[in-house]
Amino acid sequence: MPPPPAPIPNGSNAPAPATIPLTNSLMTKLKPAKIFKNAVEPTPPPTPGSSTRSNPGPRHITSISFDDRGDQVLTASEDETFRLYSCKSGKQVVFAALKLTRNVLTYGVDLPRFTHKNTTVVHASTKEDDTIRYHSLHDNKYLQYFKGHKQRVISLEMSPVDDGFMSGSMDKTVRLWDLRVPTCRGLLNLPSAPVVAYDNSGLVFAVGVNRYSRILLYDQANYDKAPFLTITLEDPTLALVSYPPRPIYMTSLAFSSNGKHLLVGCSGDAHYILDAFEGHLLAKLEGFVGLERRRLEAPPSIDPAKGNSGEEVSWTPDSKYVVGGSLDGRIAIWDVHDLPTRTGAVDLKIPPLRIQPLASLEGHPGPARCVKFNPRLTMMVTAGAELAFWLPDQSADNEDIAKELLRKKP
Repeated sequence: MPPPPAPIPNGSNAPAPATIPLTNSLMTKLKPAKIFKNAVEPTPPPTPGSSTRSNPGPRHITSISFDDRGDQVLTASEDETFRLYSCKSGKQVVFAALKLTRNVLTYGVDLPRFTHKNTTVVHASTKEDDTIRYHSLHDNKYLQYFKGHKQRVISLEMSPVDDGFMSGSMDKTVRLWDLRVPTCRGLLNLPSAPVVAYDNSGLVFAVGVNRYSRILLYDQANYDKAPFLTITLEDPTLALVSYPPRPIYMTSLAFSSNGKHLLVGCSGDAHYILDAFEGHLLAKLEGFVGLERRRLEAPPSIDPAKGNSGEEVSWTPDSKYVVGGSLDGRIAIWDVHDLPTRTGAVDLKIPPLRIQPLASLEGHPGPARCVKFNPRLTMMVTAGAELAFWLPDQSADNEDIAKELLRKKP
């Protein structure tokens, strides 16, 4: 039986808890320990005379963020509110929900990201304008406004090492910011709406350009120069399904903890893992229903779109596993600790290793739109119309112990 997560002492200089090694056995025993049924306000009833044919169904949580220590998780949802939860007690921080609602309702909220302080976040706006806001959770005040984007921000990431952050927008630009300065310190103009990610060192960042199937890798210190690596994301196995193959729509990027691999989240029925040094396509993660549609019974669109996707796939902290959501509510666990290696010139005709889930976990009610693993504790959080905290089921270990005792001769 794995030991429980070590408690984190109070104080900013407290040592980090010991990491519990993740194994196949532990990952397959994850079960919902708590489900928050009221994590999102219900959709208001239609007004008299309004059409009900376009009813999108229940509101969803659109984004989740852990603080650096894994003590808290913050959600943003389509009811235009923040909600803050304690990962240790498994309870909502009630005072935060009450205080945060007033300001956030004015501007809307999406993509909340904890800074390196667990009392402040940056977030995108969904109403009024496309300003990024720097928000204090402690006293419910805005500390800074970051203006510049002309359309909605669809990708937002904090630097892992300092107060810098990066945003990608529907206005086809990437902007680099610093929390201390309201004006952007860097601007990249692109041919299509981008998604962005930092590597763990903060020295490299990636920009995914949809409709061109390109991923651009930049040196953080020389972002104004050309990317040092341009990766073409092309999956030859898609031609076996339809011809011409349906384009891939990227919704997220994430580097592995060692910086060697790049996880590409997509709105369709597959995600991809690339070699981050040379750009080889290594693996295709299958065995789930993509979140391009909002409901399982909805027909697929002709052209690929972001749909309900964005945060439904992520690495575990050790990068040995990938966890992902599905439109049918299952949570896929992929074992990726033994990926193939390739060197030399990139050959786009070589098919990737196709990986099926190690396990497809049941227990999340409805589509799993957001899936993330706690950076410090052995827990996973999934979100959609409801929020679920997952922990390893220790009763299974007790059953194994009992069976072993019964096998022993008296």
